Amino acid sequence: MLRTPKGYKYSTPPQAPSIEYKISINDILDFRMYTNDGFKLIDLTTISGNTSNFNQLTRSFEYLVEVDGAVKLPILGRISLKSMTIREAEVFLEEKYSVYYNKPFVILQVTNRRVMIFPGNPGTAKVITLTNENTTLIEALALAGGISEDGKAKKIKLIRGDLKSPEVYLIDLSTIDGMKQADLVLQANDIIYIEPRARFGKTLISEVAPYFSFITSLIIFYSLIKRTP
Repeated sequence: MLRTPKGYKYSTPPQAPSIEYKISINDILDFRMYTNDGFKLIDLTTISGNTSNFNQLTRSFEYLVEVDGAVKLPILGRISLKSMTIREAEVFLEEKYSVYYNKPFVILQVTNRRVMIFPGNPGTAKVITLTNENTTLIEALALAGGISEDGKAKKIKLIRGDLKSPEVYLIDLSTIDGMKQADLVLQANDIIYIEPRARFGKTLISEVAPYFSFITSLIIFYSLIKRTP
């Protein structure tokens, strides 16, 4: 699975791996906006112990980043946020909404960022939700339970982008020096594939065991027949 041909040219991992998460297609954005630099957000006197006021204060809306990278937002209509960091998108939207509101204060959060992890054992693949803003490779592996005993820590493939023409990084986490790449910030829909070790002996035994069992049963059966008077 996910094999690369001999001599395959892997992409070069970013020189500065600790980059921020960037908004991607199919992300769902939790969107909140307040006026006066978020005055109502911290003005507890506006709540006055009324639960309905509190719910109105903290209410948010979710919007989808569509296939062209645009999001359809109130008043602004369709506007592109793809490849922006969360902070860049917040500042960008605050500037856009300042035409209509006094000192807008925007809060964004991506709620459905996920990565797929194949830790090296068959049938143990997992889909991990990225709850932190900048989840790193090593954190995601820890969430998935780590590298399996059959997985090669020195041969981890990080597959990113359009699956028709993806970027594939080859990462070695078997050494301390290789761990420098472990703080690579993951993006939505990244695939982490840990190549499994070849277990020829184990596979051979599992395949021939049924035949040995059958032959042994025949021998026992034949022995019992011979002893029967």
